[in-house]
Amino acid sequence: MKLRDMLTELPYLKDTRGDLDTEISELTSGSRDRTDRGLFFCIVGARFDAHEFAYEAVQNGCVALVVERFLPIDVPQILVSDGRAAMARIAAAFYGYPARGMKLVGITGTKGKTTTTYLLKAICEQAGFRCGLIGSTGSVIGKQRLDGHLTTPDPIDLQKMLRKMADEDVRVVCMEVSAHAIDMYRLDGMVFEVGCYTNLSQDHLDYFYNMDRYFETKKKFFTSDMVRNAAFNADEETTARILPDISVPYVTYGIAADTDIYARDIEITENGVSFDIQLRGMHEVRVDLKMTGRFNVYNALAAASCALTLGIEPEVVRDGLQTVTSVPGRIEMLQTGTPYKVILDYSHSPDALENILTTVRQFARGRVIALFGCGGDRDQGKRPMMGEIGGRLADFCILTSDNPRTEDPMVILSAVEKGIRPTGKPYKVIENRRDAIRYALDMAQDGDIIVLAGKGHETYQEIMGVKRPFDEKVIVSELLREKYERK
Repeated sequence: MKLRDMLTELPYLKDTRGDLDTEISELTSGSRDRTDRGLFFCIVGARFDAHEFAYEAVQNGCVALVVERFLPIDVPQILVSDGRAAMARIAAAFYGYPARGMKLVGITGTKGKTTTTYLLKAICEQAGFRCGLIGSTGSVIGKQRLDGHLTTPDPIDLQKMLRKMADEDVRVVCMEVSAHAIDMYRLDGMVFEVGCYTNLSQDHLDYFYNMDRYFETKKKFFTSDMVRNAAFNADEETTARILPDISVPYVTYGIAADTDIYARDIEITENGVSFDIQLRGMHEVRVDLKMTGRFNVYNALAAASCALTLGIEPEVVRDGLQTVTSVPGRIEMLQTGTPYKVILDYSHSPDALENILTTVRQFARGRVIALFGCGGDRDQGKRPMMGEIGGRLADFCILTSDNPRTEDPMVILSAVEKGIRPTGKPYKVIENRRDAIRYALDMAQDGDIIVLAGKGHETYQEIMGVKRPFDEKVIVSELLREKYERK
């Protein structure tokens, strides 16, 4: 594609230098990437300014640059007012604006995004749509699963994935929308048929610094012409701070509040949760969800609200919800063949840990054994909070490494200990996560429930900047085999 053809709808364009008829074959924001006629985006970040690496990018095959200041390099340059926002717009143009031929549904909130997208995808497929999914577990087209490492991919990867989906006749894309993606303009220029707000709780304060900025970033998704319709969890207290500024049609959902779509007669068991979905008091369907927990009622209501906004019939919504048996790493019951249960869950924030432990307490016949830690190089304030929650809701806690990244794991665990000590509950610190899981499996008895919290769908552990293979499903299987061989 010619460079000039990518600029026709670019509101951030300030000036150009060089031949705009230069042919571009690839886009990149990595100066070390080897490209064939690449376009390099000089992004200014918190720690690095990619303008300083532009010459390296040219040496590696880039033939043009997108810059926020002109550089003394003899290649065509596109001067823009905002490099991140421009990258989103140019990537969309390069891949032929794939999102314009599909209906996008974006789910934002601290918790529930992944499960809600899976539930919504199931509903849409029940309605006959070919669906795509983009989120923290990767991307999915129909039943084809593709890898991913960000909740919301960077603009180049995102538009490339949307192009692939459009080429495979996807009609609805269910997508997690992270606050980071909103703040970094990864979605700039995209319009969602429906946007959904699930909740807000403490997380990512290493990036946003305070809850007000975190909230305002989420709110911007609904007030910046990015969504045509919206759905809000009315039981989430921050929703009331968004609704007065909403100018698009919206519906509300909940359990406690007076809402458009709500759940009643909720019955929770270890095998799932059943409830009635009522639509403005005029229509009612009974749902038997195969995933347990009150929080999954909210996730189901969120998915139902989006689906109904898309025009899908209530009975189809019910049938779609009932087809989902599990979501990767979300309250996932492992098949262990043991007299105790082992549950895998991605709960890595205080509210998420509280939700999973509160849920399993409702059906635990024996002890609840919680194994968890906190990620390194992230919000330090939540560490003692999670310790307190574990001590308050579990019978025994095993504190261990999550993804320590570049931090000393014992420093992280010491902060978690500060929260658990005042609860008086027994706990043990085992820094090595594999050893910690082995300890949990050895101590578990008939009727106990082990909750492996924090890793969920992840198949790696990041230590000192290196991602090492660590799939808890595989590890549990290996440790149980070792245990039985010892007998």
